[in-house]
Amino acid sequence: MSNLNVNEKLIVTESPHVRGRSTTSSVMFDVVVALIPALLAGTIFFGYRALVVTAVCVLFSVLSEWCWCRILKKPSTIGDFSAVVTGLLLAMNLPVTMPLWMAAIGSVFAIIIVKQFFGGIGHNFMNPALAARAFLLTSWAAAMTTWTEPFTKLSFWSNVDAVTTATPLSLVKEGATGNMPSYINMFIGNMAGCIGEVSALAILIGAMYLVYRHIISLRIPLTYIATVAVFTFIFGGRNGFFTGDPLLHVLSGGLMLGAFFMATDYVTTPYTKKGQIIFGFGCGLITAVIRLYGGYPEGVSYSILLMNVATPLIDRFTAPKRFGAVKEKKEKEANC
Repeated sequence: MSNLNVNEKLIVTESPHVRGRSTTSSVMFDVVVALIPALLAGTIFFGYRALVVTAVCVLFSVLSEWCWCRILKKPSTIGDFSAVVTGLLLAMNLPVTMPLWMAAIGSVFAIIIVKQFFGGIGHNFMNPALAARAFLLTSWAAAMTTWTEPFTKLSFWSNVDAVTTATPLSLVKEGATGNMPSYINMFIGNMAGCIGEVSALAILIGAMYLVYRHIISLRIPLTYIATVAVFTFIFGGRNGFFTGDPLLHVLSGGLMLGAFFMATDYVTTPYTKKGQIIFGFGCGLITAVIRLYGGYPEGVSYSILLMNVATPLIDRFTAPKRFGAVKEKKEKEANC
């Protein structure tokens, strides 16, 4: 066989060269399925408006991606379900009283600014849904921190008839722990909070599905949750060290949702096992520090975003050494 024929048959591609059955669309579809229990729980506790907010987020996320591809004359990527996942995750991080036009703006920001401006799926340097949540919290703090009691009837367009209340983390921050919900209510989801973060039970059901489907590993979530539990137990008590309530911090706020569904994002988290443990520990440490000592009662979103930025550095120092690299370096030093 001539060299020409060999070169014609040779296909050079980037690593890795081992292919599996999973595709982007199949992985994203599994994430959508895993988020359904959290969405159902949010709908049960907060009413049909939770579905309305979610539909708006998903619709504007998909439309933003479709429009961007049309404007740049690129093939449409809405079929990979990544925009659907972004819309779902953003909705899970919003209060049910969120004005619909704000939810729409947040969806456009997540897709266009955070995702597409940096090259689309696989190139964004931070989680689009969490970045959009941080943007909305900075722009409209009052709307993002207006919580309603479960089973309150809300109108379609406004929240004028909502019965506002405080989240467990807000009560802890204010020192008013008398009206704290029980652990069982926090586990089930019968408390104030964002649509998809209130029910730890529903989140765990979705997480077990992702683990079963081999979509995520437990290194980051368990390290993240354990770090928050340990630090809040040691430093979170009002009566000295080792008097904190770690179970309250684990079951309330966005810790469970963030740990299983956003801190495990393939693109914005380290790829090495050691790096993932470092990532989870960093997320837990920052979350605990913000919750205990910051002015804001919640720290999950900012902790994951900060560690997203640190991911390239973590990968650099935890990547396995290339075979022969040490020997090659020694030979160069000897020649010098």
